[in-house]
Amino acid sequence: MTEAHREDRAASFERGAGEYHAARPGYPTEVVRWIVPDDAHDVLDLAAGTGKLTAELVALGLHVVAVEPSQAMRAELVRSLPGADARTGTAEATGLPDGSVDAVTVAQAWHWFDPPTASAEIARVLRPHGQVAVLWNIRDDEIDWVGRWTEIVHRGDTLTTRYEEPALGEAFTAPEHATFRWVAPMRPADLRTLAASRSHLLLLPDDEREALLDAIDELAATHPDLRGRDQVDLPYRTECWRARLV
Repeated sequence: MTEAHREDRAASFERGAGEYHAARPGYPTEVVRWIVPDDAHDVLDLAAGTGKLTAELVALGLHVVAVEPSQAMRAELVRSLPGADARTGTAEATGLPDGSVDAVTVAQAWHWFDPPTASAEIARVLRPHGQVAVLWNIRDDEIDWVGRWTEIVHRGDTLTTRYEEPALGEAFTAPEHATFRWVAPMRPADLRTLAASRSHLLLLPDDEREALLDAIDELAATHPDLRGRDQVDLPYRTECWRARLV
């Protein structure tokens, strides 16, 4: 995949912000408590998207600055969190002052960054011994219907996301890792919206996107674990890494 195509994929969420906010899961409180130090007050939620993690950080009483490059994603964040301190910026250029936050969080976004530049920027805005955390929600594809959903969504997809330890560089301690397993209740009918929020589908021609979304509808209507159900539990694991500024 070329860098230009990767940038197009990252920018695709500008057109899918509504679907993203409607269908993407949030984060369990135990995850949020693990990724932010107990003594933190000021937190930068970097590439905050529509505020899925931002909302959980705010709920813990933290002062959160949410930086997000997409205007549409920021609009969804502000709509759901009136009064949120949402700012334009990128991982490589946050616009924040030096040493202005106790912690930085990056949810579902590290794979869109330029790691050396982003790491240097994170180190710049952190206070001494501040903490950065990188995390991803990952579906449990070992469950049959979840694996089939994933196969449909990634048909023809050329981007492979590696949910692995982030390369933070020498400014940080070696990252600690933790895995949290949980489930997100949802309606089978909303599996279509969840699929529509994926960058691969957002960039497809209309007819190809509709074909994949119709296949998702067919799965929801026919799979024995989904058909006729008002609600199902979509199993997730959240993979988290945290490291301190040296």
